[in-house]
Amino acid sequence: MSVMSRAAELAEEHLATLRDRPVRADVSYEDVVAALDEPLPEQGEDDVAVLEHLVAAAGPGVVANPGPRYFGFVTGGALPAALGADWLTSAWDQNAFSRVSSPAAAAIEAVAERWVLEALGLPRTAAVGFATGATTSNFTCIAAARHALLERAGWDVEQQGLSGAPPIRVIVGEHVHASLLVALRYAGLGAPTTIVPADEQGAMRAGELEVGDGPTLICAQAGEVGSGACDPLEAIAAAKGDAWLHVDGAFGLWAAASPRHRDLVRGAERADSWAVDAHKWLNVPYDGGLAIVAEPAALKAAMGVRASYLPDAEGREPLDHVPEMSRRARAIPVYAALRSLGRAGLAELVERNCALARRLADAMREAEGVEVLNDVVLNQVLLRFDDDDATTRKVVEEVQRGGEAWLGGTVWHGRAAIRVSVSNWSTTEDDVDRLAAALKAARS
Repeated sequence: MSVMSRAAELAEEHLATLRDRPVRADVSYEDVVAALDEPLPEQGEDDVAVLEHLVAAAGPGVVANPGPRYFGFVTGGALPAALGADWLTSAWDQNAFSRVSSPAAAAIEAVAERWVLEALGLPRTAAVGFATGATTSNFTCIAAARHALLERAGWDVEQQGLSGAPPIRVIVGEHVHASLLVALRYAGLGAPTTIVPADEQGAMRAGELEVGDGPTLICAQAGEVGSGACDPLEAIAAAKGDAWLHVDGAFGLWAAASPRHRDLVRGAERADSWAVDAHKWLNVPYDGGLAIVAEPAALKAAMGVRASYLPDAEGREPLDHVPEMSRRARAIPVYAALRSLGRAGLAELVERNCALARRLADAMREAEGVEVLNDVVLNQVLLRFDDDDATTRKVVEEVQRGGEAWLGGTVWHGRAAIRVSVSNWSTTEDDVDRLAAALKAARS
């Protein structure tokens, strides 16, 4: 048997277990290290044997996060078409940095760019970079913002660097996500200058936003990581003046694809840049982020690179859109997911997940000793048990230990809480009902 045939068999065997297997890993990190850690072999091993050893040693440490009962970290699964396209992407093994290195990868990226903009209701003239995830997408957009803001102030940051540059004021909401903060650091902008208070759901209070003069970057949010709340983007856009408005929409911006939920992100189209994760609500395999910038010239100035051996042609070049030159063709699974879903299927996926989140919240409100802490406006549910930190943490541990589901603990307004994220294409009402039953049983 060929190594590729055996790899497909092993992958199919794994996928077939996802609906019914315990969601937790069966062994610890230390166990997997112990199973794999040995001296580098002097002689190579048979290819098929390598795969089988890897599955035997590491397989028990795999979490079933592509499955329907994984509710942690706002993680989607992988749509069948997206997963198949991802396998094909690895087999094609294209370096997707230019039209010269891979005409096919560059062409697919160009089409996927247009489809992403259509799906999210963003300006059709915007540029989309296919990055690794929300952190690099935020960084890429912030680098474009840095270029544009300093250029307006008469400073060429690409040539002169940041030393001596006019300061950029950075405004964020009180519930800013950690990935945005680290992206600011990567871009050399440091910690936010101004933090705008949030309401009880974690959304920025736009009435308390004061932009002022000078180069200013406003970082808003679509989808608070605990509650799912969205900043009032229309009001923020109306107040931004000459500031650059960036929207960290890792999962929440996909609400724009849903007729029922798009009002939550009304005004997003008036921003200057957006960061989105495809491996969240679009359900493509990991390594799928989207950095979207309304001014393609600003993105190219910040990310573009030229050398004697690199292409210098007119038209769209992938290397002008993200930091890496050497990279896999990340747009292929995105293209496949959007083609397999279509506009209607994407809207249905978002709306179904949101309905399942409401179903869980309704079930838990009826349970003794359980408090739903947030307004369930998207796919996020925050729960607290017996108004007690210890009990709440115990429920998380018991549910994970039992393997019926995987979900995470968090802190909400200073109190322990459980965060449930419904983001998977394969999650059903039965899966949510099983989760509700497991939560209730873990409390008793």
